[in-house]
Amino acid sequence: MARKEAVTQLKQILIRRRDALRKALAGDLSSLKELRQQTSGDMMDAAMDSAQDEISSQLAEVESRELAHIDVALERMRHGDYGTCEGCGCGIPLARLQALPYATMCITCQREAEKNGDVINPGSKQMFDFGIDSDASTGDVEIDIS
Repeated sequence: MARKEAVTQLKQILIRRRDALRKALAGDLSSLKELRQQTSGDMMDAAMDSAQDEISSQLAEVESRELAHIDVALERMRHGDYGTCEGCGCGIPLARLQALPYATMCITCQREAEKNGDVINPGSKQMFDFGIDSDASTGDVEIDIS
């Protein structure tokens, strides 16, 4: 399959994922509003509602980030620079794009950025170091309902 055909297929995948995320986010946000409007029966219910709200909020944040990456990928397709690494300017291998259609860097540049603690803002060609705490993982969530 030619790269151009593969990019066309990836565009369709990105559009379907974008639409699904938008629908999910609209549902997540409306259900969060409904949960906040309901009154809880006791302290345990309130704690559980609060924990559920936090989890839903974090999921919405992750989905929002993915949606931003997808929007950037679609914009890069419109401008003709989709599949070009923002780090080194070389072409991103098709296998990487098929695995992660909104990738903006080749594996080598991505690994280097992660090793250095650099974060690429979606759509930006600038790297920022946010001084991430090495003891905490972005996937770690602690909820104490005691």
